Amino acid sequence: MKLGNIMKQAQELQAGLAQAQEAVKAIEVVGEAGAGLVKVQLNGAMTVSRVSIDPSLREEEQEVLEDLLAAAVNDGIRRAQEAAQRTMSEAAGGIKLPDGFKMPF
Repeated sequence: MKLGNIMKQAQELQAGLAQAQEAVKAIEVVGEAGAGLVKVQLNGAMTVSRVSIDPSLREEEQEVLEDLLAAAVNDGIRRAQEAAQRTMSEAAGGIKLPDGFKMPF
């Protein structure tokens, strides 16, 4: 394979990954806790855009609500990371990216 072809493929891969990074930012996921009583919506940049707490939890102790909120955020982060990993892997032509691969944002 010629160097010119390798460079062209590298540029195409780089362009594809840049597009995938933009797609990752647009990903929306919902993390849940307490069987859906607490929901947190996040995007691919791990920014929380919405929090939903079922009214039935208003009578719960603050510690219970705090634990559920933390669990929902953690679930959302996990889901967003998994979605980002899939998106980037697809952009890289199905290459499995290393565990813990972090996006540059």
